[in-house]
Amino acid sequence: MIRQKNQFLHTAKTSCQATQQRVLQLLLTLNSGSRFSQDMGLKPGLSVSEFRERMPVVDYEFFRPYVDRMQTGEHNALLGQHNKLLMYALTSGTTSQPKLIPITQQFVKDYRRGWQHWGIDVHQNHQKLQYQRIVQISSSHNKWLAPDGIPCGNISGLVTSMQKAIVRKLYVIPAAVTMIDDPVAKQYTVLRFALAEPQVGMFVTANPSTLLHFCKDADANGEQLIRDVHNGTLTIGGISDNTSRKLSRYLTPRHARARQLEAAISRSGRLLASDCWPDLQCLGVWSGGSAGAYIPQLLREFGQVSVRDHGLHASEGRMTIPFESGTSAGVLDIESHFFEFIPAEEIESTSPTTLETHELQINKDYYILLTTSSGLYRYNIRDVVRCVGYFGATPMLEFRHKGSHISSITGEKITESQVVDAVGMCCKELRIMLSQFTLTPAWADPPGYILYIGLDDQLQNTERQLFNLAVSVDRCLAELNCEYAEKRATGRLSPISCQPISDSAWKSLKNYRLTTSGGSVEQYKHPCLMPDPNFEQMFCVAAGIQR
Repeated sequence: MIRQKNQFLHTAKTSCQATQQRVLQLLLTLNSGSRFSQDMGLKPGLSVSEFRERMPVVDYEFFRPYVDRMQTGEHNALLGQHNKLLMYALTSGTTSQPKLIPITQQFVKDYRRGWQHWGIDVHQNHQKLQYQRIVQISSSHNKWLAPDGIPCGNISGLVTSMQKAIVRKLYVIPAAVTMIDDPVAKQYTVLRFALAEPQVGMFVTANPSTLLHFCKDADANGEQLIRDVHNGTLTIGGISDNTSRKLSRYLTPRHARARQLEAAISRSGRLLASDCWPDLQCLGVWSGGSAGAYIPQLLREFGQVSVRDHGLHASEGRMTIPFESGTSAGVLDIESHFFEFIPAEEIESTSPTTLETHELQINKDYYILLTTSSGLYRYNIRDVVRCVGYFGATPMLEFRHKGSHISSITGEKITESQVVDAVGMCCKELRIMLSQFTLTPAWADPPGYILYIGLDDQLQNTERQLFNLAVSVDRCLAELNCEYAEKRATGRLSPISCQPISDSAWKSLKNYRLTTSGGSVEQYKHPCLMPDPNFEQMFCVAAGIQR
């Protein structure tokens, strides 16, 4: 595996363009017998320009009719004869219907290879990890069966189910935990197993907010958790009998560990993560885009450990692999998919410029397009990335924001990344910590924005503090966005106001969005900017806020 990682790095340094050309031909060959390929005239041997002529830039809804046919058993609607379908990855879409992304044998091979490159590099940079264990949080790949009998769920659960027994020993959380549907029961169970293991070297989950919720739940349920660790029990409802039986084989009394946890509470007055796992080496979480807002608070809970970004990946495919800690930038995964890019400023154009990987300019933002082994071609995943440099011949990208997360009431075009940067600047300036925040339009005369915030428990929600924060965010956002500054200066936008929100209200909003989107807890991305004009009303209803 080390040799494979080194070979990937060599390829990225020396032959990006040639590799991408080869990958395009492999993908066209792989699915050449599909109904979709026949309908669109896609076949091996097409040049990039010919491929673009026959295949427009599209989103998921273009493929939905073919995926619907696949679910009836017509797998060749999107896939070639030898491209075996393993599952459908479930993720939220732009409509009320969730997206079902075909996951094939080739896709999983590429997906696992990308994770292996990432994991090998992390272990090479943290030698102690070879003696420690990993807490990885995954969801089931088999939440239900499609009409064709193919499981629907989360790809991380599929990869977990495919791991060999010797590999599974490296992981603290039993695979059966992915079968727990109840989010409260699952979170408690993950905590219960994680706290029982003192030699945790790394936590791996997509969203850093997940780990912050764990810290809060550890405080709320500390005594019960320690009692379960001591007794070798799992006292939480919401788990099926079948799953409980599978988990029971991993439950043994840990008296010494329980005493360690009690001592940790005595020292800090709470179950502080840095006390529970003092030898922790690394946190594997997203740190780009809106996720970056959580990193300072995460380090306060877990200590000043290394943060290694997962890289930009989604159910549709992996895009980047970071090989350094402390940055969200990663090397484009040129061996798995064929990539194209549209300059961010041209996305609304009827004939935008489309670039190959070797044509990107440093410090410019782009929409990224994917052509994958799952039968998706020139797929606009609506992610905006920035080229921050090159690793040899291959661009290094960092995630900026979702393309849909752009708000423009009067032409100001605020991006989610600008909101995250502005709030981060203000927190540093005012020496405060925000646990969560969301900026959304407020429709008044004149219109403006409300910043919904969750304040750290150590701070008081005084009117003066809220006013100062609102003024500071307003000023910083104007510094980052000249259009916003101009609209504010001319009175077309009113000043930002702040509205503090309780933890329970944020959880209600999260549950509401998960229920309506069909996504999993691990896939949930907290929105730091919600441009939907109906969002404020939806937010208030879900969170129980009277306005």
